[in-house]
Amino acid sequence: MMKENHSLTTEFILLGFSDHPDLKILLFLLFSVIYLVTMVGNLGLVVLIYMEHRLHTPMYIFLGNLALMDSCCSCTITPKMLENFFSKDRRISLCECMVQFYFLCFAETADCFLLAAMAYDRYVAICNPLQYHTMMSKKLSFQMSIATFLASNLHSMIQTGCLLRLNFCKSNHIDHFFCDILPLYRLSCTDPFINELMIYIFSMPIQVFTITTILASYFCILFTIFKMKSKDGRGKAFSTCASHFLSVSIFYICLLMYIGPSEDGNKDIPVAVFYTIIIPLLNPFIYSLRNKEVLNAVKKVMKMYSILKNSSAPTAH
Repeated sequence: MMKENHSLTTEFILLGFSDHPDLKILLFLLFSVIYLVTMVGNLGLVVLIYMEHRLHTPMYIFLGNLALMDSCCSCTITPKMLENFFSKDRRISLCECMVQFYFLCFAETADCFLLAAMAYDRYVAICNPLQYHTMMSKKLSFQMSIATFLASNLHSMIQTGCLLRLNFCKSNHIDHFFCDILPLYRLSCTDPFINELMIYIFSMPIQVFTITTILASYFCILFTIFKMKSKDGRGKAFSTCASHFLSVSIFYICLLMYIGPSEDGNKDIPVAVFYTIIIPLLNPFIYSLRNKEVLNAVKKVMKMYSILKNSSAPTAH
């Protein structure tokens, strides 16, 4: 058998933000605060929805799952990135790289499905309010959530399996702060044609289906809103959809920017920072600050905590 004149890479070096050594302390502190706020905000929202029975509705079930996926995305990417700010070698094994990509792909795919489910939920609530409890029951929302996680898991397994077929022998330096698919393609000495084909077969239909569902839902919502005679009704309907539409717009703008053509990959890191770190930070605030039910639930929990704290405090004799 002929011996290959190159060795295959079994570990990588994440270059990340190595071009800015003077800013590493500032960037470390900034991303540490963002990570802390992201995890507290998203996991706090999950706990709040679980504890408050008035929030056990389809919209909040989807919102809780979205917050859970944002937490998954953040804890998949940020801890390793923070470690590499002060690490000398910034190494990551091939196995760790694949695991990181798997969970990122899982979280991002689930986000697409959940945003589409939330758009459909708002469509039913505004366009068919009298049939809402039959068309969008709690049982159906649980079934849709389970289907989302199963489909996302299958998709991430397929894409990760395709990455495992690649041989990386050009270099072991990833010009990124995590193991993403495009930087890995640039290091592959195996033709990634099959990988790209799998993206067109599986990833593109997911994007087309979810974007079509969202656009169709909001087209019907806007048509229904403009037909309303009551200004209060229109204002309430717009307020109900504003948070979700803002979150969807930010998510898909970043996604389309990232998958757009790029010759040198210079835009990879700034856009990836936004959709893997900033969006999970923003979502809890986007959905909570304009939502009276969530704010009332937060006030209720804080009031209960204050009462329990005062009752457990020792009394003076």
